[in-house]
Amino acid sequence: MSVSPKLLARLQFLAQVVNRETTHLRQTDQRLFAARFGIEDAKRLAEDAELAERVDAFVSRFGRLQDTVGDKLLPVWRQAVGETPGAMVDNLDRAERLPLLVSAETWLTLRQLRNQMVHDYIEDPVILASALQSAHENLHVITDAASALMSDLRRRGIDLATGWPPRGRQGSLPHDVRARVREKNGA
Repeated sequence: MSVSPKLLARLQFLAQVVNRETTHLRQTDQRLFAARFGIEDAKRLAEDAELAERVDAFVSRFGRLQDTVGDKLLPVWRQAVGETPGAMVDNLDRAERLPLLVSAETWLTLRQLRNQMVHDYIEDPVILASALQSAHENLHVITDAASALMSDLRRRGIDLATGWPPRGRQGSLPHDVRARVREKNGA
């Protein structure tokens, strides 16, 4: 498969950004969730600047990676494979059908979760702790989608030259995305 030099350059740039953002998010995730993050931790944020900085870094990196993959990489991937990008929901639905994404609905739920982590940060430690723990437990949805998109492009002969997946990649590879879809659908 051949793509224009301009589109290839955009894909390579996005692959580098996703690689870096994934690595940084995983590092922050490991530091923040070395032990379960609970309500008492959320209540300590005002007094514990180091913990507050880790929470801020996790929330920021989680949101940034989700935006980069969903709002930037996915539409460019659709262009690269000869499709016309659509609205975010349409792009997510297409990725789910292939299956490069476990669930478009889960992806959108994670966006709502991000809003809870940002807007309820100071007001309700119960909501914040729950949102952070859910984001941690579902981080693979975003990283698996990124990995699946990159692998699909490589399978189609598009060289991203980024060293994907990031060093220390833990968790599932793209074929695991398909397994999760089958599991979700009861197959």
